[in-house]
Amino acid sequence: MTVTNLRANIDHWAERVDLAATFRWVERLNMNEGVANHFSLAVNPDGTQFLMNPNQMHFARIKASNLLVLDANDPDVMTQPGAPDPTAWGLHGSIHRHCPHARCVMHVHSIFATVLASLADSTLPPIDQNTATFYNRYVIDEEFGGLAFESEGERCASMLSDPKKKVMIMGNHGVLVIGSDPADTFNRLYYFERAAETYIRALQTGQPLRVLSDEIAEKTAQELDDYPDQAAAHLREVKALLDADGSDYAT
Repeated sequence: MTVTNLRANIDHWAERVDLAATFRWVERLNMNEGVANHFSLAVNPDGTQFLMNPNQMHFARIKASNLLVLDANDPDVMTQPGAPDPTAWGLHGSIHRHCPHARCVMHVHSIFATVLASLADSTLPPIDQNTATFYNRYVIDEEFGGLAFESEGERCASMLSDPKKKVMIMGNHGVLVIGSDPADTFNRLYYFERAAETYIRALQTGQPLRVLSDEIAEKTAQELDDYPDQAAAHLREVKALLDADGSDYAT
């Protein structure tokens, strides 16, 4: 089937292409883990129908055409052919079922975010512009209960009720980021990993940290919240780089 025919016969094509591009780029950044980790994107008004990566497919191979379409309210999803990874269904299905503001959900075990999540104190102090981006904009899950099957997913979803808190530092686990679309969510994920790396490397020096005041940290975070078009430009450039390399993500 040609790309033209694919576009004509598969719904949500533009959304599929954007989401597929984020899988490919996250893999290039070494932020994924084997054939684990999952991204999802709501495609109906109440957020309960969503795209997600196929079970056990490496991020480097994911294409727009092979993303699953799932219904968070369908109790038979896991018994059907082509069922998603059960932990992905437990976590992402629960979030899309209960958190309509979480249009896009990205969960990874990226190195620096996971190191942060493994500390007894997983707070991220505002020590630079990137860390200040997340000032008062994340929640910390301190009750890791094992793999994210249905009950664990429901518990995590209950922690995302505040639309301002768009990052969950998943203690003993990794990080989960939500946003309005793939560009917004990928951009937030990218900068959170950068922020976590800055903080972890600063701790490694053993020197005192230069922590911003609450006032300046909030001012910086708000300025970045309002910064025009950065997320869209970031994904646009990622897609341009993938296209230049002949990637098949958009097929």
